[in-house]
Amino acid sequence: MKIYMEKIYRKSKKEYFEHLKKRIEQEKRTFIVTANPEILMIGEQDKEFNNILKEQDVEIVADGIGVVKGAKLFGIEIPERITGVELSQELIKYCNENNKSMYLFGAKPEVIEKMKDKFKQEYPNIRLLGAENGYVKDKQKVMEEIAKTNADVILIALGVPLQEKLIYKNLEKFNKGILIGVGGSFDVISNSVKRAPKIFIKLNLEWLYRIAFSPARWKRFYEGNIKYIFKLKKEVKKEKEKGRK
Repeated sequence: MKIYMEKIYRKSKKEYFEHLKKRIEQEKRTFIVTANPEILMIGEQDKEFNNILKEQDVEIVADGIGVVKGAKLFGIEIPERITGVELSQELIKYCNENNKSMYLFGAKPEVIEKMKDKFKQEYPNIRLLGAENGYVKDKQKVMEEIAKTNADVILIALGVPLQEKLIYKNLEKFNKGILIGVGGSFDVISNSVKRAPKIFIKLNLEWLYRIAFSPARWKRFYEGNIKYIFKLKKEVKKEKEKGRK
């Protein structure tokens, strides 16, 4: 876990947004992973995904409060969470204000249609170069088509770790662009699913709201969060024992 924690962005949300805006203006290719405990646990168990997370050119931000607190156990200070939804919303706003281009890939057909409608109504200055749902059979072909568009921002909502693996596999085909795997963010942005109330977000209890209203998430929560805590404690203990020798 420590090897992941050491890579996570350690400045403020505002500073990270500014960093991304500069990357867009400089036409720099940037691949971002928004990491919560579940994602880091997948990295521990999936060799391919583990290699992606450790790749030097892959930027990682802390999507979950569990990651922020976990990093602190290793003496790594991360000031705040930077969620996939917030990143998506900030980039959408920036692209609209600066006539930038975007491509959306993922989610259910009805959700992607809602996203397209929302862009037309609320973000008319964005050059939406394409919007494809996540249920197409040939996802590789879609990625190749996206690369040809030269979009400034590419948001991919296919779920972890598929979205990250697909981005990484095709990364060299992109000359520029901010590429982010954003999971269920389209559901929230399109108002298909409500995000947790502000008080839950402020108290870093968004995870609690999600599992309370979706009991099916309990198993996923256990696998990705409870096991994560035990894994962290075990690794921190080893670190301390190593330091005593």
